[in-house]
Amino acid sequence: MAKQYDVVVIGAGPAGYVAAIRCAQLGLKTACVDQWLGADNQPVLGGTCLNVGCIPSKALLESSGRFEEINHTFADHGITASGVQLDLAKMMARKAKVVGDLTQGIKGLFKANGIDWHQGRGKLLPKLQVQVIAHDGQSETILEAKNVILAPGSSSVEIGAAPLQDGVIVDSSGALEFSEVPKRLGVIGAGVIGLELGSVWRRLGAEVVLLEAQESFLGAADEQIAKDALRQFKRQGLDIRLGARVVSCETGKDGIVVQYQDSKGDHSETVDKLIVAVGRRPNTEGLAADEVGLLLDEWGLIHVDEHCRTNQPSVYAIGDAVRGPMLAHKGSEEGVMVAEVIAGQKAEVSYDTIPSVIYTHPEIAWAGVTEQALKAAGTDYRVGTFPFAASGRARAAGDSAGMVKVLADATTDRVLGVHIIGAHCSELIAQAVIAMEMGASSEDLALTIFAHPTLSEALHEAALAVDGRAIHIPNKKG
Repeated sequence: MAKQYDVVVIGAGPAGYVAAIRCAQLGLKTACVDQWLGADNQPVLGGTCLNVGCIPSKALLESSGRFEEINHTFADHGITASGVQLDLAKMMARKAKVVGDLTQGIKGLFKANGIDWHQGRGKLLPKLQVQVIAHDGQSETILEAKNVILAPGSSSVEIGAAPLQDGVIVDSSGALEFSEVPKRLGVIGAGVIGLELGSVWRRLGAEVVLLEAQESFLGAADEQIAKDALRQFKRQGLDIRLGARVVSCETGKDGIVVQYQDSKGDHSETVDKLIVAVGRRPNTEGLAADEVGLLLDEWGLIHVDEHCRTNQPSVYAIGDAVRGPMLAHKGSEEGVMVAEVIAGQKAEVSYDTIPSVIYTHPEIAWAGVTEQALKAAGTDYRVGTFPFAASGRARAAGDSAGMVKVLADATTDRVLGVHIIGAHCSELIAQAVIAMEMGASSEDLALTIFAHPTLSEALHEAALAVDGRAIHIPNKKG
């Protein structure tokens, strides 16, 4: 007899495992099906984010950042170091331990919340049944559910011009496993993933060339912030080439010859390693049997409404498999919302204020609309900016590049968007998100007392600048 549940979740990444935990908290008998195998070929929870994405990349960004600091910036603080050496194997071991600790933590949470973990590939069948094929492909289990939540996640996009070769031409996962620092590293794609991975290996000593097919840099970001970011990244030594479309790659004894085209014609670059970071696609192929009739769009995304309901009754989909940004925190919040909807509660996700972060140095973070979007929509707005160069705390830290930018409606003064480039802005952006969630005006932020000296004061000053009354910079007149 098939095992019966109130909810079966397919996928145990940040969307799926959070959904499963919240369902269990609400008293629903819950199972989670996941097919992920770790480096040791053993089942592990956490999906892409914890195993080969958000967490390991941030661990390497942290380690590589410290390596760069001790080699290049400590002297400014009166600290001189000699004989500094890189132990890449130990750095990778630390990364693996961070990942292992967190994935084991999810396993503990499943146990504490009474969630059944079914290991293998899950597939939605008619009548709310879920087929689980074991990793060895030899056994099958059928689960019956009152509700099913699809959270299959996403995978790196592969391109015909640069077919993957183990350890040589790699995707983002492979880029986290190099056993030595490449002398010359190529990256196809100068988006979030390409910039973060390129930054890791540049800090550790690689010469890095990023080939971006788009003519604009970081098109989703505010143009002023993106322009500042491009200038700073190039100053660091990242060789970013825009409008560069890769047409072929050939591996030879001297390395990988990458052929690309731009507005000036045909070019080639030879690199030791090549990372393909051109985006991600939803893992929806084979997720549901054809007879289920699950509706997908041309990109493979599952069609859902504002509460993540699919076209099939009692079937929901969340995370990277549905519309919206492919961000772990977005998927997690959708998981919470769906769990609460299933439990009969009212729940929403505030899609307009989902923060985006690029964990380079300086970091880039934003929430809400960009200035170019406001111009395109014909919205009357006011803007206030404040540079970290005028921040006492940033100066004291010796990390004063970047700025905070606040956009407010010219009529209501409501904060419409906040864009930051600078140190620790991945943390600072949360203040802006809270303000926008509360419907705050720039005046509300201006009237709020921020501790001195802190980086947060830059947000305060930018809000003051909206009305032309920033204290620590000259205000624009008129």
